[in-house]
Amino acid sequence: MDFLKTLLPYFLAGISVGGQYALISIGYTMVYGILRLINFAHGDVFMVAGLVMVYIAQALPLYAAVPAVIIIIVSVGFLIERAAYMPLRNSPRMSVMISAIGVSYLLQNLALYITGGLNKNYPQIPWISDPITVFGVSTKRVTVVTPFLTVALVVALVLIINKTKIGMAMRAVAKDFDTSQLMGIKINTVISFTFAIGSFLAAVGSMLFFSNYPGVFPTAGSMSGLKAFVAAVFGGIGSIPGAVLGGIIIGVCESFIKGLDMIFAQYGASSGQLELATFSDAFTFILLILILVLKPTGLFGERVNEKV
Repeated sequence: MDFLKTLLPYFLAGISVGGQYALISIGYTMVYGILRLINFAHGDVFMVAGLVMVYIAQALPLYAAVPAVIIIIVSVGFLIERAAYMPLRNSPRMSVMISAIGVSYLLQNLALYITGGLNKNYPQIPWISDPITVFGVSTKRVTVVTPFLTVALVVALVLIINKTKIGMAMRAVAKDFDTSQLMGIKINTVISFTFAIGSFLAAVGSMLFFSNYPGVFPTAGSMSGLKAFVAAVFGGIGSIPGAVLGGIIIGVCESFIKGLDMIFAQYGASSGQLELATFSDAFTFILLILILVLKPTGLFGERVNEKV
């Protein structure tokens, strides 16, 4: 029982941060599924959502700030697609990728200019930031809320994709971009809608993430974005269930690695001078290398045979 009580906080924290990675990861996987593009600016949209909340919350009450942030970030995602990607629709894929990297650095440097590089404290969101006790373990309510909210959002997204006209168009474009265009599907509308959904999920993910880790700084989206990208690759980029599962696996593993030193100490063991917590980020990228070597398509990815 004591052993389970020792591990429970790390498991809860891992599920929570994994759900947040999953929400960001879905944005990567949806854009890739339709455009075959890795949107490297997506992690920075997540960071911008955190900063916008910091400043909006100073001017508006939180019940108005939350929807305002979501609307602003969805608009940012829409504008990024229209300004940086849409003009390059018929350009080589490398050009679009370079544009994505440029947008990423632009957002980071704008954030650096606005904040002066200082760490900004994220506002406390009522209810989800409140402390609670789960099976004798103290944690924040956001830790418990995140997995349920993630599942609810994913179910809603799957219903949109499978049951609506725009969802049918998204599936058609993901299957065959050129044929969909010839059949009269409004490609630009579908792509903009995809970016809007990804930005919405990134905004929700930022609220959950920064409620647990309240420091917002210009590069806050870089590592979280990279981990979400690894989650998308691990689950099979293009697969929404794969993105969710990949995010949760990475979150749980990262949490336990960060807690190994403390777990060893509680049971009188020692991890030596390794300070295992410092390897938590490295684990994510080791996992990326392994999945690319052993199963490049990921857990749920489909093998695509290209005709020459």
